[in-house]
Amino acid sequence: MSADFYKKILDNNKLWVESQLALDSDYFKDLAKGQQPPLLWIGCSDSRVPANEIIGAKPGEVFVHRNIANMVIHSDMNMLSVLDYAVNVLKVKHIIVCGHYGCGGVKAAMGNQSIGLIDNWIRHIKDVYRLHEDYLNSFKDEEERFNKFVDINVQEQVFDLAKTSIVQGAWRNGQDLTVHGWAYGLNSGYVTDLDVNMSSNIELDEVYRLKFL
Repeated sequence: MSADFYKKILDNNKLWVESQLALDSDYFKDLAKGQQPPLLWIGCSDSRVPANEIIGAKPGEVFVHRNIANMVIHSDMNMLSVLDYAVNVLKVKHIIVCGHYGCGGVKAAMGNQSIGLIDNWIRHIKDVYRLHEDYLNSFKDEEERFNKFVDINVQEQVFDLAKTSIVQGAWRNGQDLTVHGWAYGLNSGYVTDLDVNMSSNIELDEVYRLKFL
């Protein structure tokens, strides 16, 4: 990060604060009182996919977790902690898993090039490819296959969310909670609802449906 860029982002913060206060002198006082966002966003760490801006949401309206390729991994304590807090404390009503076309993590999972430590994370994405290998390999055009893989990866992460004890526990308790899958187009700015919307565990294979005491 160059010194000029570093100074610029500090200056931008001051300008942003001043612009918000000009609109509402109590803006930050009100924001500091707490949060009740209706939405948890699980997205990619890619700097081109800012959750709030994409959907025109204000600070306080979206609780956010981001990682490479928007993965929901059942042993990831960071993701699970965010999920638990969002569902059981904030009582969000919607969870969106948002992938994006042109995702570098998904692209890396389609090849065999070693990148480094991230190879271990990418392997989870490769597992998704293996599950749908016949379907994905039926697309001879690589770009089309890449885009389909982005879609399928999002769909699988939605199912993996529904498999968690956190989400199933909320449904068991009658909590109003729906999980959605989206894909974002970097070259258009539009999101696509991938039509994988779950508000109960009925769509899961029976082996994943938890029974609570």
